[in-house]
Formats: sequence, C-alpha cells, structure tokens
Amino acid sequence: MITEQLVWAIFLLPVASFLLIGLVIRPMGASFAKVAGYLTIAALGVGFILSVWLLRSSAHHHMVYEFAPHLWLELGGATIEMGLLLDPLTNVMLVVVTGVSLMVQIYSMGYMDGDESFARYYAYMSLFSASMIGLVLAVNIVQMYVFWELVGLSSYLLIGFWHNRPSAAAAAKKAFVITRIGDVGFLLAIIYLFFQADEFAAHGLNALHIPHIWEAAAPIAAGGAGIVAGGALLWLCLGLFAGAVGKSGQFPLHTWLPDAMEGPTPVSALIHAATMVAAGVFLVGRFFPVFAESQAAMMVVALIGAFTAVFAATMGLAANDIKRVMAYSTVSQLGYMMAALGVGAYNAALFHLFTHAFFKALLFLGAGSVNHAAGTFNMMYMGGLRKAMPWTYWLMVIGSLSLVGIFPLAGFWSKDEILLESWLAGGPVPASISLLVFILLLVGVLLTAFYTFRMVHLTFHGEFRGGGEQELHDTEAAGEPAPTGVTHHVHLGESPLVMVVPMGILGFSAVVAGWIANPIGLSSIFGLIPSHWLTEYFASGLHDGHHAPPFNIGIAVISNVVAFAGIGLAVLAYAWPRPFVFRDPLTGAGPLHTLLAQRYFMDHLYEGVVVGRLFYRIVAGITDWVDRNIVDGIVGLTGWVSRNVGSLIALAQNGQVQTYPLVAAVGGLVIIILYLALG
Repeated sequence: MITEQLVWAIFLLPVASFLLIGLVIRPMGASFAKVAGYLTIAALGVGFILSVWLLRSSAHHHMVYEFAPHLWLELGGATIEMGLLLDPLTNVMLVVVTGVSLMVQIYSMGYMDGDESFARYYAYMSLFSASMIGLVLAVNIVQMYVFWELVGLSSYLLIGFWHNRPSAAAAAKKAFVITRIGDVGFLLAIIYLFFQADEFAAHGLNALHIPHIWEAAAPIAAGGAGIVAGGALLWLCLGLFAGAVGKSGQFPLHTWLPDAMEGPTPVSALIHAATMVAAGVFLVGRFFPVFAESQAAMMVVALIGAFTAVFAATMGLAANDIKRVMAYSTVSQLGYMMAALGVGAYNAALFHLFTHAFFKALLFLGAGSVNHAAGTFNMMYMGGLRKAMPWTYWLMVIGSLSLVGIFPLAGFWSKDEILLESWLAGGPVPASISLLVFILLLVGVLLTAFYTFRMVHLTFHGEFRGGGEQELHDTEAAGEPAPTGVTHHVHLGESPLVMVVPMGILGFSAVVAGWIANPIGLSSIFGLIPSHWLTEYFASGLHDGHHAPPFNIGIAVISNVVAFAGIGLAVLAYAWPRPFVFRDPLTGAGPLHTLLAQRYFMDHLYEGVVVGRLFYRIVAGITDWVDRNIVDGIVGLTGWVSRNVGSLIALAQNGQVQTYPLVAAVGGLVIIILYLALG
C-alpha cells in the first residue's frame, strides 16, 4: 500500500545524508570521507527501490495519488501548502532521478577517489538529488519554486566545486545568473496567480495548487473554471516557459550549459541527464494542460524547441572538448522534447526525456572514463583508445547509436515518436508549424549523427596523440596558459570496475529502455509489456489523455536513413580512406568554422555588449553618477545643515547665566504678541 510516509522517505533520505555528511562526517576528516559516498549511495539506493515500487503500484492500479496537503503559510488571500502529487509524470521522474543519480554516485567513488573535498562533493550531490526529488513531488507551485531554486543553488555549488580554478568559479556564476534571468518569468507567473487568489477562491480553488491551476485554465465548456484565459493565459504560459528556457538551456539562454562542464564529470552527467536541465522540460510537462489551452504559447514552445535542436547541434560540429560536445547534444535533445510538447506530443516528449536520461548519462560517464585514462577532455589529443579501453569504447558506441536514434536502441523509439507526431500535425498548432518542426528535427538527426560519430572517431580511432601530457607541452610551447582539467597523468588502460559497472548498467538501459514502450509491441512477444505502455501511462495523467499514433514504418525508415547518412559523412571525413586526419576537416570551412567554434559569438554579445557596454557603461554609469552627485550630495547637505544649525544653537549656550532670563523674557513677549495678534 502506498503511504505518504514512504513517499516522503524518498525525499528525506538524501536530505538526511546531506545533513549527516555536512555536520558529522566531513568534520571528522579525510579518513572518514569514503563513508560519505556509501551514505549517499545507500540513501539513493533505497529511494530508487521505493520509486520503482511506486511506479509499479500506481501503473498497475491506474491511480493518481494526491495526499492531503499540509498548511504551510497563509499570505493575504492565498494558501500555500506542502504536499505530494503522485501522477504518471512524477512516478516516472522519480525512477529516472533516483536511478541515474545512484549510478552517478557509484561511478563517483572511483572518479573522485583521492580528491581532498570528497566528503563535500557527496554532501552537494545529496542536496542536488534531494532538491530534484522535491521538485517532482511538489503539489503547490510555490513549493515547486522553492525546490526549483534549490536545484539552481546545488548546480552552482557543483559547477564551481573546484572553486580555486577561476574558470570553474566563473562558470558557476554564469550558470547561476543566466538561469535566474529565466526564473524571473517563472516568479512573475507565480505572482500573477497569487493576485488571482480571490477569483480562484470564489470557484472553490486554490490559486497556487497545481491541479487547481489546470482546472482554472480549462474552459467552462470543457468542465473547467475558465478563470485564466486569453492574454492572461498566454502571459502565464510564457512566464512558466521562461523558467524552463533558463533551466533547460533553450535559445537564447543556452550559453551557460557548455561552461558548466568545468565541474566534475559525474556532476555534468547528473545535470544533463536527470536533474537540472530535465527540470525545465518537467515544468512545461507539469503545466501542459495549461499550455494546451493557448495555441500561441504552444507555437512559441514548438518553434523555440525545434530551432534550439538544430542551433545547438551545429555548435557541436566544431567543439573539440568531448564534454562540450555532449553539452551541445543535451541542449539539442532538450529542444526535441520542447518541440514535441509544443506540437502536442506530450507522451513522446516525456518518453524521450526518459530514454535520454540513460544514454546521455552513459555518454558523460564515458567521457569521464576517457579523461581518467588520457588526462584531457580535448579530443585532438586523444585517438587510438579503442584497444586500450574496450569496455568504454563499446559502451560509448551504444550510447552514441541510441543518441542518434538507430533501430532498435532506446533513442530510436522515443525520437521516432516525436518525428511521427510532428509529421501527422494533429496537435494544437497549425499544420504548417508542425511540418516546419518536423523538417528542423530531421535536420537535427543528420547533424547529431555527424558530430556524435566525429566524437567517436576522434576519441577512439586512429593513433593516440599524447593526451594531457602532449596538450600541456603544446600550450606551454605556444606561451598560452594551461587548460583547466588537464594533467600530465596518462595511463592507457580501462577504468576501474567501480566506474565501468555503472556505465554497463546505463548501457543496458540505453538498449532496452525503449523496448518497454515501443509502438509495435516487441516486448509483448515474450509476454512482458504491451506496446505503447509508457506513453499511454503518461497520457493517463491528463484529463483528455492523448493516445500515441500507431507505428509508421515510413517515418522510421526516413529517420534511420538520415541518421546513417550523418554517420557515413563522419566516417568519410574522419576515418576513410586514411585511419586518421590530424587536422580537423571542418577547419577548412574557414569563417563558418570560426562562427560555430565561437558559438555564434553570443557570449561576446552577452558579456561584451550587453554587460560590458550596455550595462556597465550606461546603467552602471548612470547609477554611479546618481550615487556620487545626488545620494552623496543629500548626505553631505544633511551633514552641513546639522553642523551649522548646531553652531547657531551653540551661540545661545554661552555660559552667561544673566542672558538666560533675558532670552526667556523676550521669548515670552513674542508669544504674547503673537497670541494677541492672531487671537
């Protein structure tokens, strides 16, 4: 039986591990640091078991559990509550967050071994996991916002974990500031709902209770309250979407994600697979019934998502840092999910979020495994690692094929459903918009295949090019500062089992995760799970559940042909007819390569123009003038008046007693004269 206490335990266990590590284990010194890792793994392991049990129980009984919320605050006419919402979206996200987090924590035992801040790392990881769990469980939008910001705080701490590195500290601040820009929109949406509390209450609804917000946005004809409609509904959706754009790195707030690679690699895996960036897609999914009532909002989501999918993929073509390639890939794949939500493919978007968590976590952990051997993340100094690291190589190939969407791996099933529903154009957006989304996403498949297998060839094929030792030598010879995260340490061998085993589990998931929900029922051959199980389960959480379309062999063939074309182009460019080309063929593109390598100069725009010129010279210049001339002037005037008035009054205090009666007499005479004159 599902009880409220068991659900809260999933959240409270990592909270307890965070407190114990921070307050007890870390002060005990380095000799007890490993205990921090074991404690975090135990907390998330139990949470994962409970999450799987909750998913199985709720799916079996087709139940949505909403426990009675607990009063938190009463502010004005609004009631803010703490509670739990266990619908299909929550149940699946709990499994994803706890499962991927568990694998990352086990992997970290090997990757972070020997780090002087080992216990601090696991304290932050416990807080990060707890914050995301709290976010997906929230039943109140203010409760969600609290955990939303805790996720942002945790990412700031982990991206800047090696805070002695200026680049890491700068990346952490950049991530924090840019995501806060999006969060302003989310906060404005909450403020709007707060001021509608009385209107909601007149209909027996709580303006901050998420299921009540769904009901308020639904038109009266559909059985809803129709409280939020028209322009107000559009702006509410755009405010919520702004928060999602910041967290999920969608254009134009995507620039923080590549720099977030300054944190430890397992942190990158967790951020990009199951926690922070997934939170943006989760937010739009959580309020999908609200977005679905505004065609304009859905068009914005669809177009920004589809554009981001292609835009980020182009930048992945020119990146040489293996983790940055994966970062651009994440931004692109999140664009697929947003585009799917925009065209109304709610089930397919969340299915892709589910499968993406496994193969993207695998690819990031594989990047960390490669760095563990080569001492660098720069693919130009790798090569030839296929024989030295066979397990890592084949697992990375599996993750890459799943990312590209090759049949029959997990990524194929979820990405194919997104393409199919975009092609069918049966959603709330016009057919022309849906067709444009389909074309952009298909271009994204080609680009994804090319940059992914460019990464595979540069990293694993050809001859080894010296690793971090050679990179440091080259940068020193060029008189440039040493790149961060690069060491002389090179040991060409497989990573330890504590790193390989979690990668193996994620690799297995990257193969079979799609089979549990594929549209042609392959798993039902063995009497296991019916076709479309997961997507239909997602749909059951909506009042007007959208049913997934039947499998379309034509779209599947087209997507695979395009994917293989991208792989083939990468092979021609990097592996044939010679085993390796040291000079990247893309550098021959000249200005185009520079444009992509410089990320379309958007960092220059934001930091050089917006911050350096517009903000610093204009906004900061004006406020500096006001501070020096007006604020300081008022303060100076106050001091001058005080000094001079005090000096004037001091004249009356001359110490001559005989003058005091005279002053009193004159004062009394003045009072009498005024009384007689005015009376």
